[in-house]
Amino acid sequence: MITIRQARAGDQIAMQQCNLTNLPENYQMKYYLYHFATWPELSYVAENENGRVVGYVLAKMNDDQDAKLPLDGHITSLSVMRSYRRLGLAERLMNQAQRAMVELYGSKCVSLHVRVSNKAAFSLYKNTLKFDVDHTETKYYADGEDAYAMKKNLEGLYATEMDSLDF
Repeated sequence: MITIRQARAGDQIAMQQCNLTNLPENYQMKYYLYHFATWPELSYVAENENGRVVGYVLAKMNDDQDAKLPLDGHITSLSVMRSYRRLGLAERLMNQAQRAMVELYGSKCVSLHVRVSNKAAFSLYKNTLKFDVDHTETKYYADGEDAYAMKKNLEGLYATEMDSLDF
């Protein structure tokens, strides 16, 4: 049985290992810690029955100086170990992060980047998770590969406490 739970500071090594195993772009430990310290409620892990982290989503809110309220969410990284793919874990992880963005921050939109060459991830985002391509960012990745900048409208997808209040 696989459990999805909120990531904790102690999970960063397992998350980084999942990242190093599956993805060409890798993050230093301080980047995970920055996410945990700033947006602790937005990142989630998938754990197998032995407590091993087999997938994660690392998420944040776009809080640039020119950002307007409500803040948009952003998926920094999503990874599932190869032997646990095609079980719906990526979708479950993404849904948890998106729900938290809406319920805690009132987010109306979430964005992410995906390599143009990553057909499987693109299909997941486009067909399963219903993201749309906003534009292509030339040479987005360190190795010079382009990225699709994708967005998803979150309005109306998750009920918020405000939706149920009577005035």
